[in-house]
Amino acid sequence: MRTFPSVLPVVLALAATVTAAAQTPQQPATLEERMSQAELKAAGLDRLSPAELKYLNDWLQSHGAGANTQFVTPGGQPVFYPDSSSRETVESHISGLFTGWHGHTVFKLDNGQEWKQAESGAYDAGKFQDPVVRIKPMLLGSWLMYVEGCGCSVRVNRVK
Repeated sequence: MRTFPSVLPVVLALAATVTAAAQTPQQPATLEERMSQAELKAAGLDRLSPAELKYLNDWLQSHGAGANTQFVTPGGQPVFYPDSSSRETVESHISGLFTGWHGHTVFKLDNGQEWKQAESGAYDAGKFQDPVVRIKPMLLGSWLMYVEGCGCSVRVNRVK
């Protein structure tokens, strides 16, 4: 039986490298990597000096920012908006008759999307056939649906 003494050190070195890489914690992304320029500006972070921005990034890193991130790139970096196109304003029509909402209403749009009422309460809007809606991204991941005609709006979550 033939042995391969020169292969053993290579295998051991590779195993040590993989183990060390697995134990190295991933650094959270900086705010500049997490946020678009528009988001940085909306939060007022574009007015920070480079030193202030570095301090804030260092503080976030030392206080566990990104610890609950559920989406990561193949390289292990956090992804805070996994579907960036879904954070753009949606403009469509509600399919059929719209009369308002009543607690858990699901709004079916003519583009195939479905959005569910995200807040409690009810609103009787009257009767509107296929009204135009605009669904805008809001802070902290929420969405606001504005219905033309009745001038009403409600917070919603996309379900389809």
